[in-house]
Amino acid sequence: MSQTQLKIYNGALTNLGERKLSSLTEARESRRVLDDIWGGGDLITYLLEQGLWNFATRTIQMDYDAGIDPDFGYSRGFSKPSDWVRIVGVSTDEYFNSPLLEYTDEAGYLFADDDTIYIRYVSDDSSYGGDLSLWPESFSEYAKAYMSFKASPRLTQNETKTEYFRKLSSKLLLDAKSRDAMNDPTAFAPTGSWVNSRSGSGRKPRRNSSGSWQF
Repeated sequence: MSQTQLKIYNGALTNLGERKLSSLTEARESRRVLDDIWGGGDLITYLLEQGLWNFATRTIQMDYDAGIDPDFGYSRGFSKPSDWVRIVGVSTDEYFNSPLLEYTDEAGYLFADDDTIYIRYVSDDSSYGGDLSLWPESFSEYAKAYMSFKASPRLTQNETKTEYFRKLSSKLLLDAKSRDAMNDPTAFAPTGSWVNSRSGSGRKPRRNSSGSWQF
């Protein structure tokens, strides 16, 4: 089911035993409480920070910023995009076959020695993680439970219920992460030393000039 802000609000209110909203402008205390929690989209960024979500991952090519002149260390600086939430991976090639391990992430910039790098990162842009219609159901349920937890002290004034929603949101976060991980591409473990020794370190046998097999 495609999610909207109103559906997320109403899911949280249903959890709390409150009446649903008819719109995001309805003059009710519960709506004002949820607006404060939503924070103009700040909540979305917080929720996205909790995982390496496939549905919110964006891949870009970044060329070094000539206006950044590091005093020492890595020679190239890269400005993070405005929709940056958290890093997923850095590579020196567009297919991410060569992960870049030598870089630093400091105060809104990345520093490395390459002129061009490729970045995967969790984005809160309206076409990525900020697009609620892209949210999987498991992530949406986590968002609703987290909003219930944050709203409970003001709407229920019941510590037992607040603690319940805290535990529920933690549980649903783990479930959402697990389901999202199922969408990761298949990864093959590197061949171990025992397998290499049995297979001649990956080399195929061949005949030498005398006709004998050489391994």
